[in-house]
Amino acid sequence: MISATLRDIAIIIIAVESIVIGVLIALLVWQVWRLVKLLQTEIRPIIDDAQETIHTVRGTASFVSDNVVEPVIRTSGNVVRVRRTVQALFTDLRPTRRRAKAPNGAASSSPPTSHSANP
Repeated sequence: MISATLRDIAIIIIAVESIVIGVLIALLVWQVWRLVKLLQTEIRPIIDDAQETIHTVRGTASFVSDNVVEPVIRTSGNVVRVRRTVQALFTDLRPTRRRAKAPNGAASSSPPTSHSANP
């Protein structure tokens, strides 16, 4: 008699649990459906805007590269070319003499002469 009552109570508890689990699964499916709709309606425009922004940034970077960076590089190359040419034209091509060392090992303080006579 007690075992029959316990069995009936266990069956009732399992039935209530099954109903609760069924309701929770239905609620979960409904929430997933809402999430999918949210992704379709809210996230898609954000992704489209991000793609448009990336396209704009690429265009801006290309414009800056074409109209700013390349001319600066070209001008810098020309300036270096002119400097080196002027330097090559006006540099003294005669070899320079090294300073003679004084007897104590220090360099001589008098400037070297280009035409000194050695006895």
